[in-house]
Amino acid sequence: MKFKKQLFGFMDMLRFKNMVPTRRRMLSEGSDAPIAEKYRTNELAKKLHPGFMQVELTETRPLTDSITELTFCRTDCGEFPFFRAGQYVSLQVKIGGSLVSRPYSIVSSPRQALSNKLVLAVENAGFVSEYLNKAAKAGDSFVMTEPSGEFHYEALRDSGNIICVAGGSGITPFMSMAGSLADGDEDFRMTLFYGARTYAQLAYKKELDEMSARCDRLSVVYVLSDEDAQGCERGFVSAELIKKYADIEGSTFFLCGPKAMYDFIDGELAPFNLPRKAVRRDASCCADLQEENPKEFTLTVRMRDEVFTLTAKSNETLLTAMERAGLNAPNKCRAGGCGFCHSKWISGGYRVAEDRDGRREADRKFGFIHPCVTYPLEDMEIDVPPAY
Repeated sequence: MKFKKQLFGFMDMLRFKNMVPTRRRMLSEGSDAPIAEKYRTNELAKKLHPGFMQVELTETRPLTDSITELTFCRTDCGEFPFFRAGQYVSLQVKIGGSLVSRPYSIVSSPRQALSNKLVLAVENAGFVSEYLNKAAKAGDSFVMTEPSGEFHYEALRDSGNIICVAGGSGITPFMSMAGSLADGDEDFRMTLFYGARTYAQLAYKKELDEMSARCDRLSVVYVLSDEDAQGCERGFVSAELIKKYADIEGSTFFLCGPKAMYDFIDGELAPFNLPRKAVRRDASCCADLQEENPKEFTLTVRMRDEVFTLTAKSNETLLTAMERAGLNAPNKCRAGGCGFCHSKWISGGYRVAEDRDGRREADRKFGFIHPCVTYPLEDMEIDVPPAY
């Protein structure tokens, strides 16, 4: 586009000589009603993405000898935000002098969230989960993050036939997916392989049987490794077993369970050369390193206008060190992927857990880290935003 040049700059100013009178006229003709304090768009955004929620534990129920079901309601609002079946929430717990959080996949369906009910199932396998299994009781209050995560069905990406493989407590996200399918809120066919050692360790078998009976798009195959039981396959979820019930090459896989299960399934699927997007794994928390004599370093944490000095061990993440000291450090996935704990590195050497570095290239270049997957190699200083 070509513009006609003016000899003097003031000629351009003359073109706008009516701007001020026009503005005055529009202001004088405008309404003198007060500006609205609330806008529907902002209210909807707050409803869908509350950030953090105040919740109360309303009921506990043992599912197996090591898994407990926990039911929550919101106390700061009348309903939970709508979420995608398969997502998780992070539950913050005060234990002694530590302020710790752990992510747990949601068991209940998205529709149940709208009736102010959200269900988790926690296996007694760690510091926080042991507390929730043995000490938590109805009436206890907690802080919970909004639902998050990419482990859910996406029609633009995934096949209309999905094969889900659950190991032990890895059944939790698939309960939500199966519930959403049975509610009529999803449009896919789901074949679920649920593996456990014994029949007694099959949590939610009754509920799964009921959902599969009323939803012809849901099929459940129980697989036991250590015993024979009527209605259950024996062994492991192998490619041969999967082919017996589903089409491997025409499906998208969703896997949730221990690393040993992931490694086994990867080996079984390797001959089929499936595209990368066809196999999705639910991420697990970054654990402590196996070190006989971990070293201790000084970790200086800047958080807004405060500076904290604490001890960090070489075998634990910076996030674990901050939580142990009672700091309100941000975190969600604890696996290096979501970026919610994104913090500024100031000084000191560190290493990132293998295959856990989810930072963008710009973050690496300009010195940002994810404390949930970062281990200290010497004294360190970081700048961390508070969780809330």
